[in-house]
Amino acid sequence: MLPLMEKDKMVVQALLRAGSCPRCVLRFCRVGNQALYRVSCKELLAELHKFLNDGECKSEPMENDQPLCKKMRLEDCENNDMDSDKNGATEEPSNEVVVSDIGVRTCTVCLGILQDLCEKDFVKKVSAKVGSAGYHFSSLIFSVSLPPQLLVREHATWLLVKQETGQEANFLTKSDILQLKEVYKSITHPLLSEELGVPVDVKSLFEVSVVFAHPETDEDCHFLATVCRDCFRPTKNKQSIFTRMAVVKALEKIKDDDFLEQFPYQLEVPKGSCIVQEIQCTHNSVYVAGRYNKFSRTLPQTPWIIDGERKMESSVEELIGEPLKKMFKVDNLNFSSSGREDVDVRALGNGRPFAIELLNPRRTSFLQQEIKELQQKINNSTDKIQVRDLQIVTREAIGHMKEGEEEKTKSYSALIWTEKAIEKNDIDFLQDIKNLKIDQKTPLRVLHRRPLVVRTRVIHDMKVEYVDQHHFRLYLKTQAGSYVKEFVHGDFGRTKPNLGMLMNMTTDILELDVETR
Repeated sequence: MLPLMEKDKMVVQALLRAGSCPRCVLRFCRVGNQALYRVSCKELLAELHKFLNDGECKSEPMENDQPLCKKMRLEDCENNDMDSDKNGATEEPSNEVVVSDIGVRTCTVCLGILQDLCEKDFVKKVSAKVGSAGYHFSSLIFSVSLPPQLLVREHATWLLVKQETGQEANFLTKSDILQLKEVYKSITHPLLSEELGVPVDVKSLFEVSVVFAHPETDEDCHFLATVCRDCFRPTKNKQSIFTRMAVVKALEKIKDDDFLEQFPYQLEVPKGSCIVQEIQCTHNSVYVAGRYNKFSRTLPQTPWIIDGERKMESSVEELIGEPLKKMFKVDNLNFSSSGREDVDVRALGNGRPFAIELLNPRRTSFLQQEIKELQQKINNSTDKIQVRDLQIVTREAIGHMKEGEEEKTKSYSALIWTEKAIEKNDIDFLQDIKNLKIDQKTPLRVLHRRPLVVRTRVIHDMKVEYVDQHHFRLYLKTQAGSYVKEFVHGDFGRTKPNLGMLMNMTTDILELDVETR
């Protein structure tokens, strides 16, 4: 027996005459029993006919006869499940209430969403699509995107019920109607879990999303843009101004009379149900971090492409990232590091910290041994870099990598050339200079991609090692972010003071290594 009362009769009759499907009828009648929505439309329609024609209804009020919260979840009342033996095939009395037979027609309210598009056959098609996508997952989130015109049709149907039932339907407010999306999920979640063998969990990192469309009724929303213009404004990344939120705001604002002047509450039966515009699977990003050493002076950190032309055959990002892409089966990745070195600068010492965001990975779980083998595979594939401490980390850990970069100290080793001949005692004075403050305008070599500003940096300490009359090695400890090359040659006076000024001669840098920690 349906949990309906005598006062629901006029609502049920009005909805069925208007071409609503049985599940939409239950939504409008505030029926919160999940189990009832999982009964087939044919059986529900028979029960509704029985309720109208036999006069059967609940003699007691529903357990909670207060208006339901707009965002209320359906109560799971499995113990009150409909008696499946009842088929409504009893002989009907002579005072039968005649309603439209909508068993095979598309619902005028949900446009088929709560008909065939939530049944087991449809869920099997979705599950097959998920299975063919090749993801590894132990749970999932199931999300649906519904056409915004469903909101307009629901509003029109609610006005129709008020019009046809008059004062009898004052107990029904629009906020009482159970949300279509919630009902849809309550039907499909158990079916998805059964088909895919995993639970539906709102905290899952794997999401299956279905986008529905109904081109036949796309123009149902358009009149709202003329009545409530301030609700519909173009936004970035939105193909249409008729977003769900915009339509909700417009319907909250528009008066009933203005709505009915523009849109008929007697809805025409659509020719067909909604179509599936897209079924998409996505997994949250996975983050991998570690340290790398770079031993080549012809290897950029990231792909070096200028005006569409590649300048170097590879990069640190690609040498590390490509094996990761294959192992995690990802669409793409984002590479970041704690600082960066120029293409001709080696990264020595303990290695530069780096992190890679792997976008939409198909595989996410690995044993520690598998990660170690991946690291070894990267190291065996090239002599230009080496990786250490490779591991899967959290997104929060990536943020820590870049914290306090300005306060960090970096160590460098540079081979210096001097225009004038020098002796060892000509360079010893550099070792006595401590915490030298320098002002650096944005270097000419990076001015095309960085703003023109003056940065104050500190050269904490310098050590020297004499090589010959025109060369010596300079070991520096500097504040992170210092442009060491420019400190050596001065960058046409854009860095002051610089090494040439300190030595009163022209100096240049031939080789530079960063001793990372």
